[in-house]
Amino acid sequence: MKVFQTADITEDLPRSKTEREWIYNGLDNCVTLEVLGNLLPQLDNLSSNTYAFSRDLQGPVLDVNMRGIRIDFQARDQAVAKYKGIMSRVAHNLDRIIREGVGSAEANWRSPDQLKVLLYEVMGFPEQKFHGAVTTRRDALEKLAQNYLMAEPLINHILTLRDIGKKVTTLETRVDSDGRIRTSINIGGTNTGRLSSSLSEFEEAGGNLQNIEELLRRIFISDEGMKFAYIDLEQAESRAVGAICWNKFRLGNYLDACESGDLHTSVSKMVKPDLAWTGRLDIDKALAESPFYRQHSLRHMCKVLGHGSNYEGQPHTMQAHTKIAFEAIKEFQYKYFKAFPEIPMWHQYVKDTLWRDGYLVSLMGRRRWFFGRRNEADVQRAAIAYDPQGSVGDILNTGMLKVWRTGLCDLLLQVHDAILVQYREEKEDEVLPVLLEEIKVPVPLEYKRTLIIPSEAKVGWNWASAGPDNPDGLVKWKGGHDKRTRTEQKKTSILDRGVHSVS
Repeated sequence: MKVFQTADITEDLPRSKTEREWIYNGLDNCVTLEVLGNLLPQLDNLSSNTYAFSRDLQGPVLDVNMRGIRIDFQARDQAVAKYKGIMSRVAHNLDRIIREGVGSAEANWRSPDQLKVLLYEVMGFPEQKFHGAVTTRRDALEKLAQNYLMAEPLINHILTLRDIGKKVTTLETRVDSDGRIRTSINIGGTNTGRLSSSLSEFEEAGGNLQNIEELLRRIFISDEGMKFAYIDLEQAESRAVGAICWNKFRLGNYLDACESGDLHTSVSKMVKPDLAWTGRLDIDKALAESPFYRQHSLRHMCKVLGHGSNYEGQPHTMQAHTKIAFEAIKEFQYKYFKAFPEIPMWHQYVKDTLWRDGYLVSLMGRRRWFFGRRNEADVQRAAIAYDPQGSVGDILNTGMLKVWRTGLCDLLLQVHDAILVQYREEKEDEVLPVLLEEIKVPVPLEYKRTLIIPSEAKVGWNWASAGPDNPDGLVKWKGGHDKRTRTEQKKTSILDRGVHSVS
């Protein structure tokens, strides 16, 4: 390889593609090393710990990025065919509504411009705007459907088509040539310390696998002879909020509530007090899991409401996110903050600290500077959310690192407050107890208290919940050995891999 004096290179030299790539990669390494040498002396105790932890995470993250997850092509093709059939019927009905009900030419539901003409010019509905621009976003269309009876069937069809179209796009994501789908996890991808994921760097396939909804997880399957364990931290962000409030004010109402039962079911009772609650946790939790909006249960939406209220979400904003009535949210938040006064006290503490210092240090010792205007609501809400979200990310990643270092399983994914691994299925009895112990991260608190976020494992041969039509799905692991046996022993053919890797 030639030695280049990069300072002397003109635009004409070098001319070959190979030499240009040598220089590019050489500069990448040399400049990075120079930057590192200037940054290291600036680190203090906090930032050096964060840097060391980020370096430790490179091993498991690279492992995840390289391994990928096996895809069940038959299940994927069946799901795509099913969704496309539904889309065809709904699109046909939408065309009839537009032609016969509205008396207009067909409008392409995929085209925002055509929908704007249809809704705001032809039908005369008031223009909905986002940041000053006319929009057909979901929240804008839902507002029209709620306020105008004529808009409701039209909007329902459009939103259904969008939802299904998004599912098809996810399912048709290109798979790598070995029949696996991969993601690129970024250790420094967020301001909070949480991991992010995007398109795989290896074959420019895959994508963000951290936000795959439950309905689509059926296509992800474990390798032959292996079994999935999906290990989830329970009520992690809520417990982090409780721990922070305990440290700051020695008030344990909220942390005690988190540790004494199912907080999200309790919130569901506060939001919907007229439902047939029994006082039995198992029955009430099942009632809270009843369908509420789209694919989401009442319990899920109340979980969103609880988190949003913890992060100072206002009733009108939470109504848009949860589809719970405005007045019900106002009443809930009044009762919620009365029961847990440490939460609004914490909100004010964050605002005061932000105004004074410009930075916050999380429960896990991670410092974040905020560079926006310190009195703006958006900056303050980001500051309030920072510590719980960042601390849960650091707690989970610490546990993930410990699990990976055992060598007892293959780490497949990190999903915000959970990890997906696979292990030799005959080793289940001995592997799962170790993994559940390693995922625990005791966090010392003030006043002789310790935060330990409990976890549970669900096991199976694909990533979706088990059911009558999915016997290989995930079920809660209760100790011992899962008595089920794998019903679908699928081998990915070379033809399958070739066909689907280019789709």
